[in-house]
Amino acid sequence: MSTTTRTRDPEALVAAARNGDRAALARLLSTVERGGDPARTVARLVHPHTGRAHSVGITGAPGAGKSTLTNRLIEQVRAGGSEVAVLAVDPSSPFTGGAILGDRVRMQDHTLDEGVFIRSMASRGHLGGLALATPEAIRVLDATGHTWVLVETVGVGQVEVEVAGAADTTIVVVNPGWGDAVQANKAGLLEIADLFVINKADRGGVEETRRDLEQMLDLSELGDWRPPVVPTSAAAGEGVDAVWDEICRHRAFLEAGGLLAERRARRLADELREIVAGRLEQRARSACAGPDYDRLYQSMLDRALDPWAAADEIVGALVDGG
Repeated sequence: MSTTTRTRDPEALVAAARNGDRAALARLLSTVERGGDPARTVARLVHPHTGRAHSVGITGAPGAGKSTLTNRLIEQVRAGGSEVAVLAVDPSSPFTGGAILGDRVRMQDHTLDEGVFIRSMASRGHLGGLALATPEAIRVLDATGHTWVLVETVGVGQVEVEVAGAADTTIVVVNPGWGDAVQANKAGLLEIADLFVINKADRGGVEETRRDLEQMLDLSELGDWRPPVVPTSAAAGEGVDAVWDEICRHRAFLEAGGLLAERRARRLADELREIVAGRLEQRARSACAGPDYDRLYQSMLDRALDPWAAADEIVGALVDGG
């Protein structure tokens, strides 16, 4: 391993990763996952080099076949000659907090392809099924020349809608059967899907599921883009080319109307608010310690102060303290 890839200096790692050093890229992603000041430095260094990659979120219930579909989409991207990165956001290990590598096992056919980079990331208990570091990881992959970034999320049900906040195009994968269509609607996935894939279409019930989804879409408030419903059998490679065509059509639709820039700007604004809220929460937690907090807490116990008034004092102290 080179001296560059052994270094912990973010600037050297970014330079090396942008020159194709995969070990440096892996170390950058680890830095982003850990967070803290080094991660902030990485964010500052890569941000000017971003804005070219198109991100695709792939979400749906566990067992729907998301990993198999992702594996097939890698083939589609590579057939077109573009580089692709995959973030497989796995359930956190209850022992280490790290990622369980099941998704990477399914994609091992591409391990020798220099145009494919696959990374498992731990959700670290984040309810949305996405690690908080995922948006930054996407920017790192964007800055290092990956034209496409596929983000496969943990199947955690309703809160999985958060994938829409990190992707330009969102795919919702369901299986044949009325239950999946209903669950997709209940979870809010209907609202965030840009494309529905009915995977495992070799089973019965495909047309019924398509009809159910189309009827739900008829009752929804849609803009100029109506999410298409595409049946596939990803394990056999059937229908995946149609999925890829719809992804490309959605990207062209967003770019033609200036909607892609709007979507990314809104996403960045949301991320900024989340960062600010997180930092303020950290300061507030720090403020909830020491004699001032003890005094306020005792005043609440004595019924001399209500919780809202106590909170106002803490927030006021934070504001006055700059």
